[in-house]
Amino acid sequence: MKRLVRSRATETRANSANGEARHGLHGLEAVLEVVRHGQRFAVCSHARPDGDAVGSMLACRMMLSALGKQAGLYSADPVPQIYRWLPCAATIRQTTRVKGNYDTAILLECDGMARTRLEGLEGRLLVNIDHHASWKAFAEVNWIEEDACAVAEMVYRLTRAAGVAVTPAMATCLYTAVLTDTGSFCYEGTDVHAFEVARELVERGANPAAIAREVYFSNPLPKMALLGTALTRLRREERLAWLWVTDEDMTRAKAAEEDCEGIVNYAIGIAGVEAAVLLRELRDGKIRLSLRSKGGVDVAQVAASLGGGGHRHAGGCTLEGPLTTAMERILETMRRLLAAESQATHGSTRTESPGMNLLG
Repeated sequence: MKRLVRSRATETRANSANGEARHGLHGLEAVLEVVRHGQRFAVCSHARPDGDAVGSMLACRMMLSALGKQAGLYSADPVPQIYRWLPCAATIRQTTRVKGNYDTAILLECDGMARTRLEGLEGRLLVNIDHHASWKAFAEVNWIEEDACAVAEMVYRLTRAAGVAVTPAMATCLYTAVLTDTGSFCYEGTDVHAFEVARELVERGANPAAIAREVYFSNPLPKMALLGTALTRLRREERLAWLWVTDEDMTRAKAAEEDCEGIVNYAIGIAGVEAAVLLRELRDGKIRLSLRSKGGVDVAQVAASLGGGGHRHAGGCTLEGPLTTAMERILETMRRLLAAESQATHGSTRTESPGMNLLG
């Protein structure tokens, strides 16, 4: 029987989504029991790891090591350059298959094994720790808390519950994860609790100014070149903005996949825009979408309907190409969503001409 654990915010949904769920089992206690009795752990997260994935994986390994457990970290993609300075980042192994005599696999921020893009997880006890609105109870032990500001918060709570002292190295990894997953404390859901977690991590050794410099002021030149190309294509239609990069753009700028991270924020940052889309053409012809919202519309629902996932304010998915077809599909979807939201809130204000290129 699957054991489903969740916050009050997700309890109703959990009961309807998973008939096998055992009512009332507390997630932290369930995971803690596994941690206490297990000996060999594989820890992984979703492909194309972000700050929360990297920071949480590293802190989780440090916690397990402090308890005398064996722990291996695995990722299908490289650690992004802006996170490679984190303590022990080099211990994350890039691979397509998890190999080793692990009795347990801890999956962070995943709605299924497929999201890791890793083979070799089958046949192990699976522990699912997630805070996304698009979560799924796919594991033997599931700890879901949508109101957690980041999975790093959950790892922090697990560490303290396990009686492990949070070291400055762990605090640095966890603070970096919280900082990036809240959009520098800008996203909906950032509340007094998120700042309390951040405060405690600073007390335990995280240096906010140093971390911000590494994350936000250490961009490689190819990323800035790619950003410049994307901004020349910035379009706006009332409360919707979008931009795109082609595979040719990536090659010309000598950019890596991680260099696309954050580009969509320039579109959502426009005054009056409530939703934004970045379309990234992949080498195989598919189109990866990054969706953002200022909170009025739920882009996680859009992403989930297209096979992806995320939060209300940030989501992602992949569509079949070509670029023009994928663009028409997602823009029409977003237009309908914004129109429905406008009707529900008694109208919206139009500030720009449809399809206007802001840069002329």
